[in-house]
Amino acid sequence: MILPLRLGTRGSPLALTQARMVVAALTAAHDLAPDAITIVPIRTSGDRIQDRALAEVGGKALWTKELDRALFDGDIDFAVHSMKDVETVRPDRIVIAAMLERADVRDRLIGAETVSALPPSACVGTSSPRRAAQLARARPDIRTVLFRGNVATRLAKLGAGEADATLLAAAGLDRLGHDTIGHAIATSEMLPAPAQGAVGIETLGDAQDIRLMLAAVDHRDTSLAVVAERAFLAELGADCRSPVAALMARDGTDWRLRAQILSMDGTLCESGEAIVAGDDPDAHAAMAANLARALLDRAPPALRTLFAP
Repeated sequence: MILPLRLGTRGSPLALTQARMVVAALTAAHDLAPDAITIVPIRTSGDRIQDRALAEVGGKALWTKELDRALFDGDIDFAVHSMKDVETVRPDRIVIAAMLERADVRDRLIGAETVSALPPSACVGTSSPRRAAQLARARPDIRTVLFRGNVATRLAKLGAGEADATLLAAAGLDRLGHDTIGHAIATSEMLPAPAQGAVGIETLGDAQDIRLMLAAVDHRDTSLAVVAERAFLAELGADCRSPVAALMARDGTDWRLRAQILSMDGTLCESGEAIVAGDDPDAHAAMAANLARALLDRAPPALRTLFAP
């Protein structure tokens, strides 16, 4: 390997923080000098387009395609992503080589202590179809408005009175030092997005030396959980327009996957869970796919049509 290595990332404050987390983990694992890895910020389409929902302008690929191109062109050696923003079907030449230990998976409500405490007909800012659907199911009187942008932008919109409340991932808030902002919502009340709280590192499949280096910082339990959650998404044929929630976690010596699919307005919902023993990622993926098919089989036609397995 030729030093310094180049780590590609989006340029938002959260993305840069996560990139620094990756650098710290790698330099510690391999006893490298602090300047052995250079962070290369890359502006993505998702960062440029802030006035429309992702589904209207290209979906999750808006967060990844410029970083993918930089990998293909040799401008960077590896890339860091928030795994919940990475589409389930990735280019054949790219592999997810490692994931850092997962952070708090919960959503945090800012503007009220609980969803039930929101005032009648409250307005909640969010860009997430999942959060909007879950809110509508819990509180049909609530309306949602589009909140796009980084954490600071969304908090500024809330402060300017564009909504009564907003929902943000606890992991992102904590990583930015906003650990005292908002109120965490239990996963029993609001199941998170698949891969929420997980930071992944991608590189080219044929870059064996880079893959070996990245493997040293892979958090096995996080990888096993996220692989299953992404397999659930893939089997559904879900995309950024699909209200989907899933969370895989250890349950004693087993693993338990809880999942939920919803209609856009929250009126239709199918939930379920499955358990698998052992740490075989292929068995986890198969279990997740089976659960996805079971939810679709039980779902009414109006809900099934939102997915394309």
